[in-house]
Amino acid sequence: MTTTLVEGSVWQFDLGMVNAYLIDDGEVTLVDAGTPRSADDIRSRMAEIGYEPADVDRVLITHYDLDHVGGIAGLDLDAPIYAREPDASHFEGSASPSPTNRKGLFQRVVGVWVTRPDEPVRRVEDSIGGFDAYATPGHTAGHTAFVHEELRTALVGDLVTGDDGALSTPPLPMTKDPSRNAESIRELAARELDVDVVAMGHGDPVVEDGAAALADLARRVG
Repeated sequence: MTTTLVEGSVWQFDLGMVNAYLIDDGEVTLVDAGTPRSADDIRSRMAEIGYEPADVDRVLITHYDLDHVGGIAGLDLDAPIYAREPDASHFEGSASPSPTNRKGLFQRVVGVWVTRPDEPVRRVEDSIGGFDAYATPGHTAGHTAFVHEELRTALVGDLVTGDDGALSTPPLPMTKDPSRNAESIRELAARELDVDVVAMGHGDPVVEDGAAALADLARRVG
């Protein structure tokens, strides 16, 4: 299913178990790309709204997990890929997640199904295009939230989950450091972002008063 979150600019691709997002602010950005089986689905969803992979100007990765980077290779994109360290190195294969915690061990096991990009992953720090990039470690060490204030949209990966307009924390077993993830939620909420949409990897995006929903979750995890 494809859902318009901001008319003419932001779309959610519901890929079954995970979401990806397409943003057009004059440049076309794909945020995350599902599993290795998601490429054809993403291509079809793009076609529904008048786009094709060749239109993508950049890919932003919220974090390195199979269900967020797995579909990139199958799209045959001619576009730079951006992620924050150490997740960038994990995706391009120049470093491996630590096997000393459950999350890192799981990433190593399922990493055999990840097709590495041909080109080096570019490191994102503060901003890229119309997006501010905020470090939100916890789910992974390099987790990043991408905020487009002009479009009043925050793309927050697995920092949170969503259900019927409310936000919750992600499942603890699949989060590297739950306490650090909670801190990242509080830190992002404290920025008092001017956003309506909070779009996450798993669940239903918040489409109204997103900043308030994030602030409410920050209080609950405080």
